[in-house]
Amino acid sequence: MFLKCIYSFINQHHRTPFMEIAKLVKEARQGSTAAQKCLFDQLSDKMMVLCRRYVKSREDAEEILQDGFYKFFKNLDDFNYQGEPAFFAWLKRIMINECLMFLRKKNIFNMVAETAAEEIALEEDALNYLSAVEIFNMIVQLPVGYRTVFNLYAVEGMTHGEIAVLMGISEGTSKSQLSKARSLLQKMLVQKGTDYDKRKAK
Repeated sequence: MFLKCIYSFINQHHRTPFMEIAKLVKEARQGSTAAQKCLFDQLSDKMMVLCRRYVKSREDAEEILQDGFYKFFKNLDDFNYQGEPAFFAWLKRIMINECLMFLRKKNIFNMVAETAAEEIALEEDALNYLSAVEIFNMIVQLPVGYRTVFNLYAVEGMTHGEIAVLMGISEGTSKSQLSKARSLLQKMLVQKGTDYDKRKAK
């Protein structure tokens, strides 16, 4: 339930309107710099949020974003447009791969020691009293290994098998890192308990 709440909350608060994507993609393929700029302007904010969930530094996230869009436009001709959902999934995968490559290059793609995760009871509506920014900041504060697995599983909807292949780890390690990430997020929510209890009382 906790992971489903996080997933729903993040996606609910990071939706942005997209207009005429199919037309812009077609014109961008034909070499229109105006269409390429328009695509970047419409997509970059949401992709920046994605990158910031994987890396703490805004400067690093901006570097990843630029590299990701470079590959996006470079490979646009080879992409078979079949609607916006498939298009956004493809772009997100490019950005996620860039984030993972960056973490590997910086040699900070480490897994935190595996220990038993502590389960903490929480009110089911706890997230309703926190802002999207607060939820985002909680995820960013997770150790790199926890944060990466959590993002891939709870936010991107990947399986532990898919995560294991992407990160070069075992499925068991992926499950353990997710469990620890979940535990730390629960503790953060408990620490914020007084705050959202006050909001709830209003």
